[in-house]
Amino acid sequence: MIEEEEARRPKQRLERPLLDSWSVAELRAYIGELRAEIERAEAEIGRKDSHRSSAEAFFRRP
Repeated sequence: MIEEEEARRPKQRLERPLLDSWSVAELRAYIGELRAEIERAEAEIGRKDSHRSSAEAFFRRP
């Protein structure tokens, strides 16, 4: 029964560390790392959208 519940839950991509013991500087550094990862993911989305748009334009040619 527990295995079924775990299978239905989406897996987390990032590990969620305990933040209680982190200093403010460590928290700010962590936020910076997360923002950099978000930028990397958004850049990949942009590349994939560009490829898709190019393919759609190619196949719409008369």
